[in-house]
Amino acid sequence: MKSEKAVVVFSGGQDSTTCLFQAIRQFETVEVITFDYGQRHKLELTSAARIAADLNIKQHVLDMSLINQLAPNALTRDDIAIEQKEGELPSTFVDGRNLLFLSFAAVLAKQQGARHIVTGVSQSDFSGYPDCRDVFIKSLNVTLNLAMNYEFVIDTPLMWLTKAQTWQLADDLGAYDYVRENTLTCYNGIIADGCGECPACLLRSNGLREYEAARIEGRRL
Repeated sequence: MKSEKAVVVFSGGQDSTTCLFQAIRQFETVEVITFDYGQRHKLELTSAARIAADLNIKQHVLDMSLINQLAPNALTRDDIAIEQKEGELPSTFVDGRNLLFLSFAAVLAKQQGARHIVTGVSQSDFSGYPDCRDVFIKSLNVTLNLAMNYEFVIDTPLMWLTKAQTWQLADDLGAYDYVRENTLTCYNGIIADGCGECPACLLRSNGLREYEAARIEGRRL
């Protein structure tokens, strides 16, 4: 029987929406926390609000625009190109983003009496972001428990899934069409299949093609 409460770190994108559907099935009470950090794909905030309303989920929105002042990056600055040079982090990497987001999510979770924090980070398809790695999540989990004297569990249901397997999970949850049509992953702010050119869209579309091929063949990934 479902009895626990969870807070989902929620952007309105493919990964966090898939996590939200799973959390709704897994936990008795689910709330989401969304961060406004000055992202240039601002429409993701609209997408997140609409999805939360569709699913009748309480949403908390926090202003985290300070990140843009501290760590200029391609996700918040139009004058920085979206690119990844060999041997360097992608220009879309935001220093400290997941550290701050999960820390603030933990503060909210404790106030709401929730012990589970759900985030859609993945080490399999992590785009070179160091704060999506399993070792970072485990380390932060220990730190938050010690810092707040509260036993959190940071749940990462996508950690070892490829993007194709994430599509498969959405399908297993009965949310495949909803996730495909209503989520916003694109760095250029185009909903659903996106611009088709930015790194986020390419990762999403490549995974979708791989999953659809397996789906047609009746093969699980």
